[in-house]
Amino acid sequence: MTERQLTRADNKDARIDYGIIFSVLVLAVIGIASIYVAASHDTSTSSVTKMILTQVVWYAIGIVAVIIIMQFDAEQLWKLAPIAYGVGIFLLVSVLFLYSRAYFNSTGAKSWFAIGSLTFQPSELMKPAYIMMLARVVSKHNNEYIEHTSNSDWKLLFKMVAWTLPIAVLLKLQNDFGTMLVFFAIFGGVVIVSGITWKIIAPIAIAGGFLGTTAIVLVIYGRDVLEQIGFKTYQFDRIEAWLNPSANTSSTSYQLWQSMKAVGSGKLLGKGFDVSNVYVPVRESDMIFSVIGENFGFIGGCVLIFLYLLLIFQMIQVTFDTKNEFYAYLSTGVIMMVLFHVFENIGMSIGLLPLTGIPLPFISQGGSSLIGNMIGVGIIMSMRYHNKSYMFSNSKDFH
Repeated sequence: MTERQLTRADNKDARIDYGIIFSVLVLAVIGIASIYVAASHDTSTSSVTKMILTQVVWYAIGIVAVIIIMQFDAEQLWKLAPIAYGVGIFLLVSVLFLYSRAYFNSTGAKSWFAIGSLTFQPSELMKPAYIMMLARVVSKHNNEYIEHTSNSDWKLLFKMVAWTLPIAVLLKLQNDFGTMLVFFAIFGGVVIVSGITWKIIAPIAIAGGFLGTTAIVLVIYGRDVLEQIGFKTYQFDRIEAWLNPSANTSSTSYQLWQSMKAVGSGKLLGKGFDVSNVYVPVRESDMIFSVIGENFGFIGGCVLIFLYLLLIFQMIQVTFDTKNEFYAYLSTGVIMMVLFHVFENIGMSIGLLPLTGIPLPFISQGGSSLIGNMIGVGIIMSMRYHNKSYMFSNSKDFH
Protein backbone atom coordinates (compact mmCIF):
# COMPACT_ATOMS: atom_id res chain seq x y z
CA MET A 1 0.00 0.00 0.00
CA THR A 2 1.37 3.42 -1.00
CA GLU A 3 1.83 6.36 1.38
CA ARG A 4 -1.15 8.16 -0.20
CA GLN A 5 -3.37 5.08 0.27
CA LEU A 6 -2.26 4.80 3.89
CA THR A 7 -3.04 8.48 4.43
CA ARG A 8 -6.53 8.05 2.96
CA ALA A 9 -7.13 5.03 5.21
CA ASP A 10 -6.00 7.06 8.24
CA ASN A 11 -8.30 9.92 7.23
CA LYS A 12 -11.28 7.62 6.90
CA ASP A 13 -10.50 6.02 10.25
CA ALA A 14 -10.28 9.44 11.94
CA ARG A 15 -13.71 10.38 10.60
CA ILE A 16 -15.41 7.55 12.50
CA ASP A 17 -16.46 8.54 16.02
CA TYR A 18 -15.40 5.54 18.07
CA GLY A 19 -16.44 7.28 21.29
CA ILE A 20 -20.10 7.22 20.24
CA ILE A 21 -19.74 3.64 19.01
CA PHE A 22 -18.27 2.60 22.38
CA SER A 23 -21.08 4.26 24.36
CA VAL A 24 -23.81 2.67 22.25
CA LEU A 25 -22.17 -0.78 22.40
CA VAL A 26 -21.90 -0.62 26.20
CA LEU A 27 -25.56 0.38 26.41
CA ALA A 28 -26.40 -2.50 24.06
CA VAL A 29 -24.59 -5.00 26.31
CA ILE A 30 -26.43 -3.62 29.34
CA GLY A 31 -29.67 -3.91 27.39
CA ILE A 32 -29.13 -7.54 26.38
CA ALA A 33 -28.16 -8.49 29.95
CA SER A 34 -31.16 -6.67 31.43
CA ILE A 35 -33.60 -8.20 28.96
CA TYR A 36 -32.16 -11.62 29.78
CA VAL A 37 -32.76 -11.08 33.51
CA ALA A 38 -36.31 -9.82 32.96
CA ALA A 39 -37.25 -12.57 30.53
CA SER A 40 -35.57 -15.44 32.41
CA HIS A 41 -37.70 -14.78 35.48
CA ASP A 42 -40.96 -14.13 33.64
CA THR A 43 -41.04 -16.51 30.66
CA SER A 44 -39.99 -19.99 29.56
CA THR A 45 -36.44 -20.81 28.48
CA SER A 46 -37.40 -20.95 24.79
CA SER A 47 -39.05 -17.54 25.02
CA VAL A 48 -35.93 -16.08 26.63
CA THR A 49 -33.74 -17.38 23.80
CA LYS A 50 -36.14 -16.07 21.18
CA MET A 51 -36.36 -12.64 22.83
CA ILE A 52 -32.59 -12.27 23.11
CA LEU A 53 -31.96 -13.43 19.54
CA THR A 54 -34.66 -11.10 18.24
CA GLN A 55 -33.08 -8.17 20.04
CA VAL A 56 -29.63 -9.07 18.68
CA VAL A 57 -31.10 -9.14 15.16
CA TRP A 58 -32.59 -5.68 15.72
CA TYR A 59 -29.18 -4.44 16.87
CA ALA A 60 -27.65 -5.87 13.70
CA ILE A 61 -30.27 -4.10 11.57
CA GLY A 62 -29.58 -0.92 13.53
CA ILE A 63 -25.85 -1.17 12.83
CA VAL A 64 -26.58 -1.54 9.12
CA ALA A 65 -28.84 1.52 9.35
CA VAL A 66 -26.02 3.52 10.99
CA ILE A 67 -23.55 2.51 8.26
CA ILE A 68 -26.02 3.49 5.54
CA ILE A 69 -26.98 6.84 7.10
CA MET A 70 -23.28 7.67 7.58
CA GLN A 71 -22.86 7.71 3.80
CA PHE A 72 -25.22 10.68 3.44
CA ASP A 73 -23.64 14.13 3.65
CA ALA A 74 -25.44 17.36 4.61
CA GLU A 75 -26.69 18.06 1.09
CA GLN A 76 -28.10 14.55 0.71
CA LEU A 77 -29.77 14.64 4.14
CA TRP A 78 -31.26 18.00 3.18
CA LYS A 79 -32.78 16.52 0.01
CA LEU A 80 -33.89 13.37 1.84
CA ALA A 81 -35.74 15.26 4.62
CA PRO A 82 -39.08 15.94 2.83
CA ILE A 83 -39.11 12.42 1.37
CA ALA A 84 -38.56 10.83 4.79
CA TYR A 85 -41.18 13.11 6.32
CA GLY A 86 -43.72 12.21 3.62
CA VAL A 87 -43.10 8.48 4.05
CA GLY A 88 -43.45 8.88 7.81
CA ILE A 89 -46.80 10.67 7.48
CA PHE A 90 -48.00 7.96 5.08
CA LEU A 91 -47.12 5.26 7.63
CA LEU A 92 -48.81 7.16 10.47
CA VAL A 93 -51.99 7.41 8.40
CA SER A 94 -51.79 3.76 7.31
CA VAL A 95 -51.49 2.43 10.85
CA LEU A 96 -54.85 4.01 11.73
CA PHE A 97 -56.46 1.49 9.38
CA LEU A 98 -54.03 -1.44 9.57
CA TYR A 99 -53.21 -1.37 13.28
CA SER A 100 -52.70 -4.52 15.32
CA ARG A 101 -56.01 -5.47 16.96
CA ALA A 102 -54.18 -7.44 19.64
CA TYR A 103 -52.08 -4.45 20.69
CA PHE A 104 -55.10 -2.18 20.57
CA ASN A 105 -57.01 -4.49 22.92
CA SER A 106 -54.12 -4.57 25.40
CA THR A 107 -52.91 -0.95 25.20
CA GLY A 108 -55.77 1.03 23.66
CA ALA A 109 -53.39 2.51 21.05
CA LYS A 110 -53.67 2.17 17.26
CA SER A 111 -49.95 2.64 16.79
CA TRP A 112 -48.58 -0.79 15.81
CA PHE A 113 -48.44 -2.78 12.60
CA ALA A 114 -48.34 -6.55 13.06
CA ILE A 115 -47.29 -9.22 10.57
CA GLY A 116 -47.50 -12.54 12.36
CA SER A 117 -45.36 -12.25 15.48
CA LEU A 118 -43.43 -9.26 14.06
CA THR A 119 -44.63 -5.85 15.24
CA PHE A 120 -43.58 -2.38 14.13
CA GLN A 121 -44.36 1.14 15.42
CA PRO A 122 -44.08 3.70 12.57
CA SER A 123 -43.96 6.70 14.92
CA GLU A 124 -40.44 5.62 15.96
CA LEU A 125 -39.19 6.06 12.39
CA MET A 126 -41.12 9.31 12.15
CA LYS A 127 -38.92 10.80 14.89
CA PRO A 128 -35.66 11.04 12.87
CA ALA A 129 -37.66 12.01 9.77
CA TYR A 130 -39.29 14.83 11.73
CA ILE A 131 -35.91 15.95 13.07
CA MET A 132 -34.51 16.14 9.53
CA MET A 133 -37.50 18.11 8.28
CA LEU A 134 -37.49 20.51 11.22
CA ALA A 135 -33.75 21.13 10.77
CA ARG A 136 -34.30 21.87 7.08
CA VAL A 137 -37.18 24.26 7.78
CA VAL A 138 -35.25 26.24 10.41
CA SER A 139 -32.01 26.35 8.42
CA LYS A 140 -33.80 27.47 5.25
CA HIS A 141 -35.73 30.18 7.11
CA ASN A 142 -32.60 31.55 8.81
CA ASN A 143 -30.82 31.72 5.47
CA GLU A 144 -33.72 33.75 4.07
CA TYR A 145 -33.96 36.05 7.11
CA ILE A 146 -30.39 36.91 8.08
CA GLU A 147 -31.50 39.33 10.79
CA HIS A 148 -33.98 38.09 13.38
CA THR A 149 -37.00 40.28 14.01
CA SER A 150 -40.20 39.57 15.93
CA ASN A 151 -42.02 39.23 12.63
CA SER A 152 -39.52 36.73 11.17
CA ASP A 153 -39.41 34.78 14.43
CA TRP A 154 -43.18 34.41 14.46
CA LYS A 155 -43.05 33.24 10.84
CA LEU A 156 -40.45 30.61 11.77
CA LEU A 157 -42.48 29.43 14.74
CA PHE A 158 -45.56 29.15 12.54
CA LYS A 159 -43.62 27.06 9.99
CA MET A 160 -42.35 24.72 12.71
CA VAL A 161 -45.85 24.31 14.16
CA ALA A 162 -47.25 23.67 10.67
CA TRP A 163 -44.86 20.72 10.17
CA THR A 164 -45.51 19.42 13.70
CA LEU A 165 -49.30 19.66 13.77
CA PRO A 166 -50.03 16.78 11.33
CA ILE A 167 -47.92 14.45 13.48
CA ALA A 168 -49.65 15.58 16.68
CA VAL A 169 -53.09 15.03 15.14
CA LEU A 170 -52.21 11.56 13.85
CA LEU A 171 -50.70 10.52 17.21
CA LYS A 172 -53.82 11.81 18.93
CA LEU A 173 -55.94 9.63 16.64
CA GLN A 174 -53.64 6.70 17.48
CA ASN A 175 -54.16 7.45 21.18
CA ASP A 176 -50.39 7.58 21.73
CA PHE A 177 -49.84 10.53 24.05
CA GLY A 178 -46.45 9.31 25.30
CA THR A 179 -44.88 9.38 21.84
CA MET A 180 -46.43 12.78 21.20
CA LEU A 181 -44.50 14.13 24.19
CA VAL A 182 -41.22 13.06 22.54
CA PHE A 183 -42.06 15.11 19.44
CA PHE A 184 -42.91 18.09 21.63
CA ALA A 185 -39.52 17.73 23.35
CA ILE A 186 -37.75 17.67 19.98
CA PHE A 187 -39.77 20.71 18.88
CA GLY A 188 -38.90 22.59 22.07
CA GLY A 189 -35.18 21.86 21.77
CA VAL A 190 -34.98 23.02 18.15
CA VAL A 191 -37.02 26.16 18.96
CA ILE A 192 -34.51 27.12 21.68
CA VAL A 193 -31.48 26.90 19.36
CA SER A 194 -33.26 28.29 16.28
CA GLY A 195 -32.61 31.90 17.24
CA ILE A 196 -36.22 32.78 18.10
CA THR A 197 -36.20 35.52 20.71
CA TRP A 198 -36.93 34.68 24.34
CA LYS A 199 -39.57 37.41 24.27
CA ILE A 200 -41.62 34.90 22.27
CA ILE A 201 -40.37 31.65 23.83
CA ALA A 202 -40.75 32.65 27.50
CA PRO A 203 -44.48 33.55 27.43
CA ILE A 204 -45.27 30.39 25.47
CA ALA A 205 -43.28 28.26 27.95
CA ILE A 206 -45.05 29.90 30.90
CA ALA A 207 -48.43 29.35 29.26
CA GLY A 208 -47.54 25.70 28.63
CA GLY A 209 -46.52 25.22 32.26
CA PHE A 210 -49.75 26.83 33.40
CA LEU A 211 -51.85 24.56 31.17
CA GLY A 212 -50.00 21.48 32.42
CA THR A 213 -50.52 22.45 36.05
CA THR A 214 -54.18 23.20 35.37
CA ALA A 215 -54.62 19.78 33.75
CA ILE A 216 -53.16 18.04 36.82
CA VAL A 217 -55.47 20.02 39.11
CA LEU A 218 -58.47 19.15 36.93
CA VAL A 219 -57.60 15.44 37.18
CA ILE A 220 -58.30 15.75 40.89
CA TYR A 221 -61.12 18.29 40.95
CA GLY A 222 -62.63 18.54 37.48
CA ARG A 223 -62.42 15.38 35.39
CA ASP A 224 -65.58 16.22 33.49
CA VAL A 225 -63.82 19.12 31.78
CA LEU A 226 -60.90 16.92 30.65
CA GLU A 227 -63.21 14.12 29.51
CA GLN A 228 -64.99 16.54 27.22
CA ILE A 229 -61.72 17.36 25.43
CA GLY A 230 -60.72 13.72 24.96
CA PHE A 231 -58.87 12.53 28.07
CA LYS A 232 -59.20 8.79 28.70
CA THR A 233 -59.72 6.84 31.92
CA TYR A 234 -56.28 5.22 31.77
CA GLN A 235 -54.66 8.68 31.57
CA PHE A 236 -56.46 9.72 34.76
CA ASP A 237 -55.33 6.48 36.40
CA ARG A 238 -51.68 7.10 35.47
CA ILE A 239 -51.69 10.61 36.89
CA GLU A 240 -53.39 9.42 40.07
CA ALA A 241 -50.83 6.62 40.41
CA TRP A 242 -48.05 9.18 39.98
CA LEU A 243 -49.49 11.58 42.56
CA ASN A 244 -50.18 8.83 45.09
CA PRO A 245 -48.47 5.55 44.13
CA SER A 246 -49.32 3.80 47.40
CA ALA A 247 -53.05 4.49 47.18
CA ASN A 248 -54.09 1.58 44.97
CA THR A 249 -51.17 -0.83 44.66
CA SER A 250 -53.32 -3.77 43.62
CA SER A 251 -54.64 -2.19 40.42
CA THR A 252 -53.92 1.25 38.89
CA SER A 253 -50.67 1.81 40.82
CA TYR A 254 -49.47 -1.79 40.67
CA GLN A 255 -46.85 -1.43 37.91
CA LEU A 256 -45.37 1.79 39.31
CA TRP A 257 -45.39 0.49 42.88
CA GLN A 258 -43.64 -2.74 41.89
CA SER A 259 -41.03 -0.80 39.90
CA MET A 260 -40.32 1.47 42.86
CA LYS A 261 -40.03 -1.58 45.13
CA ALA A 262 -37.60 -3.27 42.74
CA VAL A 263 -35.39 -0.20 42.40
CA GLY A 264 -35.49 0.47 46.14
CA SER A 265 -34.69 -3.13 47.01
CA GLY A 266 -31.39 -2.82 45.12
CA LYS A 267 -30.19 -0.26 47.69
CA LEU A 268 -26.64 1.01 47.11
CA LEU A 269 -24.89 -1.85 45.26
CA GLY A 270 -27.79 -4.05 44.14
CA LYS A 271 -28.54 -7.72 44.70
CA GLY A 272 -26.24 -8.98 41.96
CA PHE A 273 -26.73 -10.00 38.35
CA ASP A 274 -29.75 -12.19 37.51
CA VAL A 275 -31.41 -11.78 40.91
CA SER A 276 -35.09 -10.87 40.76
CA ASN A 277 -37.28 -10.98 43.84
CA VAL A 278 -39.79 -8.30 42.78
CA TYR A 279 -42.09 -8.87 39.81
CA VAL A 280 -42.61 -5.81 37.58
CA PRO A 281 -45.01 -5.99 34.60
CA VAL A 282 -43.45 -5.29 31.19
CA ARG A 283 -40.01 -4.85 32.73
CA GLU A 284 -38.23 -6.12 29.63
CA SER A 285 -39.28 -2.96 27.77
CA ASP A 286 -40.86 0.07 29.44
CA MET A 287 -39.75 -0.78 32.98
CA ILE A 288 -36.25 -2.06 32.18
CA PHE A 289 -34.67 0.39 34.62
CA SER A 290 -36.27 -1.54 37.49
CA VAL A 291 -34.10 -4.54 36.49
CA ILE A 292 -30.94 -2.42 36.54
CA GLY A 293 -31.89 -0.84 39.85
CA GLU A 294 -32.63 -4.18 41.51
CA ASN A 295 -29.52 -5.93 40.19
CA PHE A 296 -26.96 -3.12 40.47
CA GLY A 297 -28.49 -0.63 42.90
CA PHE A 298 -27.99 3.11 43.11
CA ILE A 299 -24.39 2.84 41.85
CA GLY A 300 -25.48 0.88 38.78
CA GLY A 301 -28.19 3.44 38.02
CA CYS A 302 -25.66 6.27 38.32
CA VAL A 303 -23.24 4.48 35.97
CA LEU A 304 -26.04 4.08 33.43
CA ILE A 305 -26.96 7.76 33.62
CA PHE A 306 -23.27 8.67 33.25
CA LEU A 307 -23.10 6.58 30.05
CA TYR A 308 -26.03 8.50 28.62
CA LEU A 309 -24.44 11.82 29.61
CA LEU A 310 -21.20 10.69 27.95
CA LEU A 311 -23.07 9.81 24.75
CA ILE A 312 -24.87 13.16 24.72
CA PHE A 313 -21.62 15.03 25.44
CA GLN A 314 -19.97 13.29 22.49
CA MET A 315 -22.90 14.25 20.25
CA ILE A 316 -22.61 17.88 21.36
CA GLN A 317 -18.85 17.80 20.74
CA VAL A 318 -19.35 16.59 17.17
CA THR A 319 -21.85 19.41 16.63
CA PHE A 320 -19.38 22.09 17.71
CA ASP A 321 -16.60 20.53 15.62
CA THR A 322 -18.61 20.52 12.38
CA LYS A 323 -19.72 24.18 12.58
CA ASN A 324 -22.68 23.62 10.25
CA GLU A 325 -26.06 25.24 10.95
CA PHE A 326 -28.16 22.45 9.42
CA TYR A 327 -26.12 19.87 11.35
CA ALA A 328 -26.64 21.85 14.57
CA TYR A 329 -30.42 21.58 14.28
CA LEU A 330 -30.16 17.89 13.34
CA SER A 331 -28.04 17.09 16.37
CA THR A 332 -30.26 19.15 18.67
CA GLY A 333 -33.26 17.09 17.59
CA VAL A 334 -31.42 13.78 18.07
CA ILE A 335 -30.06 14.85 21.47
CA MET A 336 -33.51 15.96 22.66
CA MET A 337 -35.01 12.69 21.46
CA VAL A 338 -32.50 10.59 23.42
CA LEU A 339 -32.48 12.90 26.44
CA PHE A 340 -36.25 12.98 26.80
CA HIS A 341 -36.49 9.20 26.45
CA VAL A 342 -33.92 8.73 29.22
CA PHE A 343 -35.44 11.40 31.47
CA GLU A 344 -39.01 10.14 31.09
CA ASN A 345 -38.25 6.41 31.29
CA ILE A 346 -36.06 6.58 34.39
CA GLY A 347 -38.32 9.23 35.92
CA MET A 348 -41.45 7.11 35.55
CA SER A 349 -39.66 3.99 36.84
CA ILE A 350 -38.89 5.67 40.17
CA GLY A 351 -42.13 7.63 40.51
CA LEU A 352 -40.87 11.10 39.58
CA LEU A 353 -42.99 11.24 36.42
CA PRO A 354 -46.26 9.63 35.26
CA LEU A 355 -46.13 6.34 33.32
CA THR A 356 -46.11 6.95 29.57
CA GLY A 357 -44.80 3.76 27.94
CA ILE A 358 -41.61 5.39 26.63
CA PRO A 359 -38.69 2.93 26.24
CA LEU A 360 -35.13 3.41 27.49
CA PRO A 361 -32.85 4.11 24.46
CA PHE A 362 -30.62 1.22 23.28
CA ILE A 363 -31.64 -0.89 26.31
CA SER A 364 -35.39 -1.61 26.29
CA GLN A 365 -36.61 -4.64 24.35
CA GLY A 366 -38.18 -3.71 21.02
CA GLY A 367 -37.03 -3.12 17.46
CA SER A 368 -38.94 0.01 16.40
CA SER A 369 -37.50 2.28 19.09
CA LEU A 370 -34.01 0.82 18.68
CA ILE A 371 -33.97 1.40 14.92
CA GLY A 372 -35.22 4.97 15.37
CA ASN A 373 -32.47 5.72 17.88
CA MET A 374 -29.81 4.05 15.74
CA ILE A 375 -30.84 6.20 12.77
CA GLY A 376 -30.33 9.19 15.06
CA VAL A 377 -26.84 7.92 15.91
CA GLY A 378 -26.17 7.46 12.20
CA ILE A 379 -27.13 11.09 11.53
CA ILE A 380 -24.70 12.30 14.22
CA MET A 381 -21.89 10.08 12.95
CA SER A 382 -22.43 11.23 9.38
CA MET A 383 -21.77 14.78 10.56
CA ARG A 384 -18.21 13.91 11.54
CA TYR A 385 -17.71 11.43 8.70
CA HIS A 386 -18.35 14.12 6.09
CA ASN A 387 -16.72 17.02 7.95
CA LYS A 388 -13.78 18.29 5.88
CA SER A 389 -11.61 19.06 8.90
CA TYR A 390 -11.63 15.35 9.72
CA MET A 391 -11.34 14.26 6.09
CA PHE A 392 -8.13 16.20 5.46
CA SER A 393 -6.56 17.09 8.81
CA ASN A 394 -4.03 14.25 8.53
CA SER A 395 -3.35 14.75 4.85
CA LYS A 396 -0.12 16.36 3.57
CA ASP A 397 -2.12 17.66 0.61
CA PHE A 398 -4.25 19.74 2.99
CA HIS A 399 -1.26 21.78 4.04
